[in-house]
Amino acid sequence: MAYILIFITAIFVNNVVLSQFLGICPFLGVSKKVETASGMGAAVAFVLTIATIVTYLIQKYVLEAFGLEYLQTIAFILVIAALVQMVEIILKKVSPALYQALGVFLPLITTNCCILGVAILVANGTYASYGVEPNLITGVVYAFSTALGFALAMVLFAGLREQLAMVNIPKGMQGMSIALVTAGLLAMAFMGFSGVDGGLKQLFGL
Repeated sequence: MAYILIFITAIFVNNVVLSQFLGICPFLGVSKKVETASGMGAAVAFVLTIATIVTYLIQKYVLEAFGLEYLQTIAFILVIAALVQMVEIILKKVSPALYQALGVFLPLITTNCCILGVAILVANGTYASYGVEPNLITGVVYAFSTALGFALAMVLFAGLREQLAMVNIPKGMQGMSIALVTAGLLAMAFMGFSGVDGGLKQLFGL
């Protein structure tokens, strides 16, 4: 039940974009079309899940074993950069259209604070595990759930922006202005899930 609680909380209650404000750059930059947003969401989900596994193992069996914890940020960025490069090569061969649509935002996944932030949280065990000992399994569940939350926010926001493109918006509010207002309203909508994790904890007896 704790894994279900981590899953629900990471997606809805503590959404990485709308609640924790991580990954704002791709959220605003690659959300003009649902197709592009879903592609970015899938790429982030893959990179984040794999990066969490690799960085956790590096943290436990290399950095902590040899007293090199101070190299955590550099090591994690190198791992994420290598994974992004792999995703870039795969996308270029499998889906050239999506590769072109993502453009400069694909290599920017390397410095996406969402991926780096989640990797550090999992490696340090400082995320909400709800009664389960923080370990690799709970970390992967948390990372994958966070990635799904990121993708959900991206797709919802892209759908709203596609609808706004067909509306006559005042000139002063066009472009990024209306996008930021829409993002704020979407974040307020997700605030409606606040407290759900507490109710589920009582329900599951955690």
